[in-house]
Amino acid sequence: MNRLAFLGGVCAACVLYWASMGSPVGAESSKSDGNATVSAGNAVSLEYTLTLDDQSVLESNVGKEPMIYTQGAHEIVPGLETAMEGMKKGEHKHVVVTPTDGYGPIDPQAIREVKKELIPATAQKVGAQLQGQAADGSTAFPIVKEIKEETVVLDFNHPLAGKTLYFDVTVLAITAGQLPNQP
Repeated sequence: MNRLAFLGGVCAACVLYWASMGSPVGAESSKSDGNATVSAGNAVSLEYTLTLDDQSVLESNVGKEPMIYTQGAHEIVPGLETAMEGMKKGEHKHVVVTPTDGYGPIDPQAIREVKKELIPATAQKVGAQLQGQAADGSTAFPIVKEIKEETVVLDFNHPLAGKTLYFDVTVLAITAGQLPNQP
């Protein structure tokens, strides 16, 4: 299973989490239809570039291995998945995803102060990203937001929370399929 690298591999499934569901990347099976549109259950191969408000490129697979996801399986951010619906092979689209349809607004409850001695000295600098385990067992990647005299302020929000995302996408292939069984 391939994963989209993001933020230098720190958060591989953060922006676009997807799985190829066993399909070879870029391959079209006998189920491919030249007139197919992106719809629920179809495997979609695409090329994309993700930029932010300042027009900086955050991630791109242009000229690299295509990304494959299953439409309707919630493997990509909701706003992008909605915008992909109905697209055809070869179609290009510019998609603006607001925080509501991306990673949500910044949650003030996700900003916490911890005692300085709990943070390695080498990570006690603004902007440092830590890795730890949350109470529910999931992996957390807080970012150091502020260093105080006795505490460190950590932001547990997703790095893209509160940000508008700009995707330029091109559909490379659509393969008929069905949604995987949801637990």
